[in-house]
Amino acid sequence: MIRTHTCGELNISNLGQSVTLCGWVQKSRDLGGTTFIDVRDRYGLTQLVFNTDTDAALRDTSRELGREFVIKVSGTVLERTNKNLKIPTGEIEIAVDGIEILNAAKLPPFLIEDETDGGEELRAKYRYLDLRRAPIRNNLVLRHKMAQEIRKYLDGLDFIEVETPVLIKSTPEGARDFVVPSRMNPGEFYALPQSPQTFKQLLMVSGFDRYFQIVKCFRDEDLRADRQPEFTQIDCELSFITQEDILNIFEGLTRHLFTTVKGIDLGTFPRMQYADAMRLYGSDKPDVRFGMEFVELNDIVKGKGFGIFDNAELVVGINAKGCASYTRKQIDELTEWLKRPQIGVTGMIYCRYNEDGTLKSSVDKFYNEDELTNWAAAFNAEIGDLMLVLAGPADKVRKQLNELRLEMGSRLGLRDKNKFAPLWVLDFPLLEWDEESSRYHAMHHPFTSPKPEDIDLLDTDPGAVRANAYDLVINGTEVGGGSIRIHDRAMQSLMFKHLGFSPEEAQKQFGFLMDAFEYGAPPHGGLALGFDRLVSIFAGLDSIRDVIAFPKNNSGRDVMIDSPSTIADAQMTELKIRTTV
Repeated sequence: MIRTHTCGELNISNLGQSVTLCGWVQKSRDLGGTTFIDVRDRYGLTQLVFNTDTDAALRDTSRELGREFVIKVSGTVLERTNKNLKIPTGEIEIAVDGIEILNAAKLPPFLIEDETDGGEELRAKYRYLDLRRAPIRNNLVLRHKMAQEIRKYLDGLDFIEVETPVLIKSTPEGARDFVVPSRMNPGEFYALPQSPQTFKQLLMVSGFDRYFQIVKCFRDEDLRADRQPEFTQIDCELSFITQEDILNIFEGLTRHLFTTVKGIDLGTFPRMQYADAMRLYGSDKPDVRFGMEFVELNDIVKGKGFGIFDNAELVVGINAKGCASYTRKQIDELTEWLKRPQIGVTGMIYCRYNEDGTLKSSVDKFYNEDELTNWAAAFNAEIGDLMLVLAGPADKVRKQLNELRLEMGSRLGLRDKNKFAPLWVLDFPLLEWDEESSRYHAMHHPFTSPKPEDIDLLDTDPGAVRANAYDLVINGTEVGGGSIRIHDRAMQSLMFKHLGFSPEEAQKQFGFLMDAFEYGAPPHGGLALGFDRLVSIFAGLDSIRDVIAFPKNNSGRDVMIDSPSTIADAQMTELKIRTTV
């Protein structure tokens, strides 16, 4: 090693020692006879001091140094007169007696400091520089620690880590596949895995009763803050278990991570039925850090001559505690926010519970004081509260009110990133109807087993069939989910039938799995946790990009290496790919 210590480990116990450090120049301060330079590596930052009056060579070299020069320095550890107790090395400095420039550096395009002046796209283009900044570096250190704790926990429960293939078969269900042409099999394509689902089920057939993998997955779908075209899952599968076993094991894993990494004991996770989540929050991933549950008003507002309510399938609202003081301008601004195309509300009704005890609504023409008192009772409203009401088709209006609830939670400071509210959501529908294709699709995937008591409904009321499926939600983010799987050929064939597969199509796409079920497949189930999302929650971030070393942007591009990109005509010819205009 050409260094004796890192830039983050020296402290008052090292006084008088001769040391050698290597790192990058953070900043330089020339005070005439003395120059101070901060040198940084991934472990921290140490202050260097140069007495430029007594050593001309040191003076000349120190004045050559610019930001991000790579240097090697030797010197003696001294106690600082002006201590910086905000950093571990803040009580000492190094009196430099030797310096070597290992590599000069161009002036970086943005400040490599905690609070940078670089925009997101610029930092993405120079991601290797952005990774030098402490916040990004700390996110990756956090990710590493969490991965180690995951492996430690699962290994202690006899899970075995098995790698599954990356070049697999494309399937029609789920999101779009990324496809890879095969040179040796012209006209045929591999797909990159959206998950290792079928392979982990085959591992259960093989007798590997507890499998896990921290695995890359790929989906060619529209992107947002918590999605990337390639992402990482904590993928798990178990045999001879019940749903209760799976919930207990992975609740235990999540609690272990919070305890060991953040020092937080989350206690037992509450559980909620999917139907209740949609009724009370309009979302299958409700943020339960705060209340503001939905209140349905059909029984008390209909039949009063107000057409918007009388003609609506559902009238539903929330109680914004303490917001009666909102001005008309604030309410109008909130209404306009709801009218944006991505939400699509046509209008919002409100009712204030004033400080003088009166109730004032935007529909006083149709509802008198006594009737508004019934509203207040339904909302459990108190003086100072503001009731916000939407009306329309039930499914649509619940989704809209969910957006309003989350927005009000943010505006009222109720979505604290340092508070963690985990939740299991259980008993999802097995199938959901897709208007575009006019058929049912699997809500999770086609290998999820139905509740035994609901199997008969597959022929008469498929939409009412519940799945043995469960999601883990933290702070309104779906962190992961799973299900008990189908493990016999007859039931899997029935499932494919209800998903619109002909027997021939099912055999072509998934015959290998159904064939395996005939060789003694055990009852099994599993779960996959989104590792990127989980790390971002631990880091207090809204986006997963800054917990990934080299992420893509919102267009799915890596602007640092300019990918995706065209390939040479010779490669196209070799792959037997023909392009049409």
